[in-house]
Amino acid sequence: MTDWIALLRTAHSEFTARVDAVTDWEAPTPDTEWSVRDLVAHVTEEQQWVPLLLSGKTPADCTLAPLGDDLAAEWRRLSAEALTAWEAADLKGDVHLSSDTVPASEYLTEQVGDVTIHSWDLARATGTDESLDDSLVSAVWTVFEPQADVLQASGLYAAAVAVPDDAPLRIRLLALTGRDAA
Repeated sequence: MTDWIALLRTAHSEFTARVDAVTDWEAPTPDTEWSVRDLVAHVTEEQQWVPLLLSGKTPADCTLAPLGDDLAAEWRRLSAEALTAWEAADLKGDVHLSSDTVPASEYLTEQVGDVTIHSWDLARATGTDESLDDSLVSAVWTVFEPQADVLQASGLYAAAVAVPDDAPLRIRLLALTGRDAA
C-alpha cells in the first residue's frame, strides 16, 4: 500500500528546496500566466486550506488570511501546518472541496500531485535541478495517467505534450500535464 503521507512529506521537501533557490521572485515559470511569486503563492495558499478542510469545514465556511510578504517563510509555516493536519487526518473521512466532496485520501493524492508538478515548475523557473523523487513520480503517475482525458478536459493543465512512449516516466508525467521537460 502506498504511504501517501510520506510521499506528501517528500513532495513538500522537494518544493522547499526549490523555494530556497529562488533569487528572482518575478521570473517567469512554465505556467505562462504566473511568475515565481504567483506559483509559490498558489502552492502556499493551497496548504492554508488543508487544516480547514480536513477539520470538516467547507470552502464557504473559510476565510484565508492574506499571505505575508516573505513567501519562503509563509511556505515553511503553512507546509508544516498542512503536514501536521494530514498526519492527524482520518483518510477515510470526507473533505468538502469547492467543486465536490471527496474522500480525504483522494484529496491527499491530489495534494501530492499538485506539489510534485509545481516543484518541477519552480525548478525550471529557478534554473535548478529538475529531477523529482522517483517514488513521487511513480505514485503521481498511477493517479494521473488513468485520468488523462479528465485532466485534459478540466482545463487545469495545458494540452499534453507529445513524447515517445519509452521516455522516462518523469518526462511522460510532466508531458501529461502540458509541460515540455525534454
